[in-house]
Amino acid sequence: MTASNDDMIEYWNGAVGERWVRLNAELDRALSKISGAALAFAAAKPGERVLDIGCGCGTATYELAKAVGGGGDVTGVDVSRPMLAYARSRGPGVNFIEADASVHRFHPTHDLVFSRFGVMFFADPAAAFANIRHALAPHGRLAFVCWRDVKENLWASAPYDAALHLLPPQKPSDPLAPGPYAFADPRRVRDILSKAGYRDIRLEKLDSTLYMGADAEEAAAQALNVGPLAYAARELDEALREKLRAAAKGALAKFKTAEGIAPPAACWLVGARA
Repeated sequence: MTASNDDMIEYWNGAVGERWVRLNAELDRALSKISGAALAFAAAKPGERVLDIGCGCGTATYELAKAVGGGGDVTGVDVSRPMLAYARSRGPGVNFIEADASVHRFHPTHDLVFSRFGVMFFADPAAAFANIRHALAPHGRLAFVCWRDVKENLWASAPYDAALHLLPPQKPSDPLAPGPYAFADPRRVRDILSKAGYRDIRLEKLDSTLYMGADAEEAAAQALNVGPLAYAARELDEALREKLRAAAKGALAKFKTAEGIAPPAACWLVGARA
């Protein structure tokens, strides 16, 4: 029996999903380099049928629709009602389904299943990917981007580490639990996909940057909205949050570039075939 994703469904339908809608423009800009690399890796072609897993607010979904053109078809799938409502409001030409991709009954008609950071949250990843494989036509392919280890992702770890001494005691995280860094270990990713019935599995390192704002003040604000520091600070009072903001600001200032604050972001580009 597939493990339940109820906790994650509740999580993305609450304050987090609503916050991601509010921050959509900022997050799109933050992830623009990574998104471009992931979409190039997936290489959607004119006329193809594409499924976007964990599509969120639909940014990558609409980019995929441009790539496949009028002769193609793109469907986005997500569990978050707030994000799907926003995605649907952005324009025509894309289908959206509110569903848990780990158990939804797909038809085997898709040439490409894509995901931008949407597949690390399954309670039973092997079972989920086996189900997703049923969405692929016999010649179909899988392509997704996921985070590598949090320590390699200085956009997330630098502000968190700088503020850790100010935080209440934090529980050690389970590296195998559903969450952003659940696929950091490439051996685990290969094992999951192999058990799920995929072949020609490949992982490529993507070393990029994540734009966090024009200056350290904006970057610190983003660190308190998205990432491990945001999660740790979600129930803290404003006085303590101001101290966390100051610590994060100091840690992120060193990543100043000509474009703004852009710390390193480390990902896997993962490809496979049905």
